[in-house]
Amino acid sequence: MLILTPLLLIVTGAIIARTNLANGPLGMAASIIGEPIVALLIACGLAVWAMRSNNGENRKILLKSLDKALEPVGVVLLVTGAGGAFKQVLVDSGAGKTLAESTLAWGLTPIVAGFLLALLIRIAQGSATAAMITAASLTYPIANAAGLNQPQLALVAVAIAAGATAMSHVNDSGFWLVNRYFNLSTAETLRTWTIASTLTGITGFLAVLMLSLLV
Repeated sequence: MLILTPLLLIVTGAIIARTNLANGPLGMAASIIGEPIVALLIACGLAVWAMRSNNGENRKILLKSLDKALEPVGVVLLVTGAGGAFKQVLVDSGAGKTLAESTLAWGLTPIVAGFLLALLIRIAQGSATAAMITAASLTYPIANAAGLNQPQLALVAVAIAAGATAMSHVNDSGFWLVNRYFNLSTAETLRTWTIASTLTGITGFLAVLMLSLLV
């Protein structure tokens, strides 16, 4: 039941949010406890309460277990938060958009332009979401002028997603999440996570190029 508690709280919150009770006190309470972080925190508290003991030695063992669990989580939150903050500085400074706009002068096809724009923005500022949104807004005029049909537009969208997936490195908060969660060094994360994400993006782009020959 303790394991199922967060799932039940999240599902309950989602169900109540779609009923007439959503705007009342019950709906407000359900929206709070239905938040994943709050639901997990409640479940954690219930687990500690369920495992409580009147024996002093057992209480010390429980506290040591909590300390051992919280220590790596704190490092993950700190490093990931710092990585996210650095990414946001780059996003707000407009570095990625400036780089992308200069790339448009190369006269590329919509698929290639979408992939390269997303890739360059991803490298510059780390955020896959920002890379996709910016690349899509900049690629749209090219795709619109080219008169692409629906399947071709879909391929442009996939190419943008592929570019935004590749090259996750030190300015991506996800990079540091993998780094701390798996207890890797920065060099090891670059050799594994960065290469894996890059291969994923390149594979997606190559698949789009092959499909573009058929539509």
